[in-house]
Amino acid sequence: MAIRVLLLTQWFDPEPTFKGLVFARELVKQGFEVEVVTGFPNYPGGKLYPGYKLRLLQRDVIDGVQVTRVPLYPSHDQGAVGRVLNYVTFAAASLFYGLFAAKRPDVIYAYHPPLTVGIAAALIRMFRRVPVVYDIQDMWPDTLRATGMFSNEKALKIVSRVCDWVYRRMDQLVVLSPGFKRLLIERGVSENKIEVIYNWCAEGSLSAPIGGLPGAFPSPDKFRILFAGNMGKAQALDSVLHAAELLQQKTAEVTFVFLGGGVEVERLQQLATNLALSNVTFLPAVPMSEVGSYLLAADALLVHLKKDPLFTITIPSKTQAYMAVGKAILMAVDGDAADLVRDGGCGKVAESENPQAIAEAALALMSASQDERNAMAENSRRFYQEKLSLKVGAGRFGEIFKRQTFQ
Repeated sequence: MAIRVLLLTQWFDPEPTFKGLVFARELVKQGFEVEVVTGFPNYPGGKLYPGYKLRLLQRDVIDGVQVTRVPLYPSHDQGAVGRVLNYVTFAAASLFYGLFAAKRPDVIYAYHPPLTVGIAAALIRMFRRVPVVYDIQDMWPDTLRATGMFSNEKALKIVSRVCDWVYRRMDQLVVLSPGFKRLLIERGVSENKIEVIYNWCAEGSLSAPIGGLPGAFPSPDKFRILFAGNMGKAQALDSVLHAAELLQQKTAEVTFVFLGGGVEVERLQQLATNLALSNVTFLPAVPMSEVGSYLLAADALLVHLKKDPLFTITIPSKTQAYMAVGKAILMAVDGDAADLVRDGGCGKVAESENPQAIAEAALALMSASQDERNAMAENSRRFYQEKLSLKVGAGRFGEIFKRQTFQ
């Protein structure tokens, strides 16, 4: 008889999410019976997606996955009240469904954030005696503090205590980096209770990208270093522009391409103008299905985050996408992400928010022979396939689910 897995996650397709339909479908391929309990899609805009209407329950079967949607207050604005209502209403509805309506699963998988999902999972576990595997994608309250979502220290302490309560009641914790594991151990969680499973990327859209490149994309006679993704305060891309300024004085070959949107784009464009940078190009965001074409066209791919203790234990999601397409990487993030690139021989590492170090790493990549860059690219692709891919990650989760079921 197939092991029944209940996936408890506030966000699910068609919303953007790391562990959505692709993950659930992979578990079905492994022979699990999967039910997803989620909300009505409203993230990130806070408005219901077209074709959906709030109701007490909606059930669909997609590629063998039963998807059960429960009601919630749709909101994801910057205001704390709306966001808290969004989290709490989903937690309450999923708790009620999990206790009284769901067919009893053999194991529950709960996705964090938000913390309220963990609270609901812990209570279902308590009353229905079902083991829970808790997937921690954000370290709370650290992320809340670093992003400025919460600044009240009393509230952050309460969140920290609730986190500790949830962790104690989970049967297995899964984290996305060794640094997350170290931090949890420092906070009193047993090492034996924690597994590191790296995130994978949207492999389908990268393996067969569509669309061509715009005329503004630099020509192949330049060494093109591409940054793709959100440009917000956490990315701290001023440092990269100052690195471009240093490089402009040394060589005309290196050029940076910024692909995407975000709250900082206009200010960064103005800074590039003020610095008179001719080696920087900004391109608007494109659908995920087209991003692969840009990644494949670049000579190297850039990851950058600001200096922050939280980011030293974070693997930025673009890292996996960059490795999957097989390109040399310029990793300007300190800590675990830099260790991945070093250990895999996937590119060059620079200190975060250090323009001189970023410029030197860019020059080192450009100066490397084609054979050396090809080796970095092949190392990236192989490292992804062996350590980070969907098949590897979902397989590890499958092993954990079986272990929890038969303990």
